[in-house]
Amino acid sequence: MKYFDAHCHVQFPEYDADREAVLERMKDADVGGLVVGCDLSSSKKAVELAEGKDDFYASIGLHPNHEGDESFEQGIYRELGQSMKVVAIGECGLDYFRPTAVDEELKRKQKALFQSHIELAVMLKKPLVIHARPSKGTMDAYEDALDMLEVAQKQHPELRGDFHFFVGDVATAKRIFKLDFTISYTAVLTFTHDYDEVVRSAPLTHILSETDSPYVAPEGKRGQRNEPVSVMDVARTIARIREEDEETVRTALLENAKRLFAI
Repeated sequence: MKYFDAHCHVQFPEYDADREAVLERMKDADVGGLVVGCDLSSSKKAVELAEGKDDFYASIGLHPNHEGDESFEQGIYRELGQSMKVVAIGECGLDYFRPTAVDEELKRKQKALFQSHIELAVMLKKPLVIHARPSKGTMDAYEDALDMLEVAQKQHPELRGDFHFFVGDVATAKRIFKLDFTISYTAVLTFTHDYDEVVRSAPLTHILSETDSPYVAPEGKRGQRNEPVSVMDVARTIARIREEDEETVRTALLENAKRLFAI
């Protein structure tokens, strides 16, 4: 394995017609991946897929935008987390961007759901895969999530995790790094410079590469279904932004993922 996609959804219906071909392209390119669940059904499918493939692992959780769709049955997820292929808890966190109405009640429900995931991660001794999406022009979802994580880490110093698809600023990133959490970037880096400052200033030890496939295809393929092999584009772009050797960055990104997810 030369590359690791720290966040993909190859269990999603978008791959039903040609999933094996997609996975074969990953194998040919030496790309491994973390298959991330967003609800109970997709979490179970992530585990099933990971258990049958080398260099594939699973993360299980209930996305904050699905808080109103189903209840989070911690016992069921705890049982699912007994699989050796489950290496993380999530996708979980706070989303103040997508809901049509963000009020204190919605925030309360999302925070309660996130707290349940934090407790499960501590229980199973696994890192968190965090979705935090702030309202436009703010860092509010990051600030609230970090407030919760800072309290949790005081009680459980071993708690770790990754802020996936990071869109925060330098100050927010520094607060994340102080917890020894990581941030991960997608192929959005290939078509915008909005995050270059954070990429350049972050410790290389605290960055992961991901695709969030089937979403966010790289420049030249925008609007198409994305695939985990695009993580190679992400790694190259991180190296270019940082003005560092591609092989050095590729190796570091892989080792960061191995360390966080204990794979």
